[in-house]
Amino acid sequence: MVKVAPSVLSANFAELKKDLDSIQKYGADWIHYDVMDGHFVPNISFGYSILADVKKVSDLYLDVHLMISDPKKYVDEFIKAGADLITFHIEAMESEEKTRELIEYIHQHNKHVGISIKPATPVSTIEKYLNDLDLVLVMSVEPGFGGQSFQDMAIAKIKELKDKRQDAHYLIEVDGGINDQTGKLCKDAGADVLVAGSYVFNADNRQAAIDSLK
Repeated sequence: MVKVAPSVLSANFAELKKDLDSIQKYGADWIHYDVMDGHFVPNISFGYSILADVKKVSDLYLDVHLMISDPKKYVDEFIKAGADLITFHIEAMESEEKTRELIEYIHQHNKHVGISIKPATPVSTIEKYLNDLDLVLVMSVEPGFGGQSFQDMAIAKIKELKDKRQDAHYLIEVDGGINDQTGKLCKDAGADVLVAGSYVFNADNRQAAIDSLK
């Protein structure tokens, strides 16, 4: 059974604790926390101070997705704020050396680490790091905005990552346009974690929405 990680980006922040309690009650496994800087992606979301607030009101696993230009500059703040998993974008990294340093740095602080790839980025770009990762996040939409339609090219990437896993232990996560239909395609291809924002938080029946992704 896959893990379901509702994206807090779609929550009602005036009722944040109530929303987080709701998704936990109905079977969500993780909270997906999208960080956008207005530079790496055109939108701006929220930072580490709100993550610390989320940590205070929920004991769900905190899956932090950094869509920012300089993840190393801010990673300490997200570690301190309570992230359990920190995922950064390979497209934001300037070299293999810097990428390996960041992976090692996050692990040294007893946090899980993931790398994310945009729709146009091939799996081969991150193949050299796979044995050192806890998770690979496949973006099935362009990062930066919610509500986009799922891009089918993600399915081939999920299958490729599953085939390459062998002795590695990373989870395969998919984010973007996830609903009951696209979620099933991802599960069948080998996905372990499904990120869903509006599909869960805007559902009339959150229990049914989460159950449909399991």
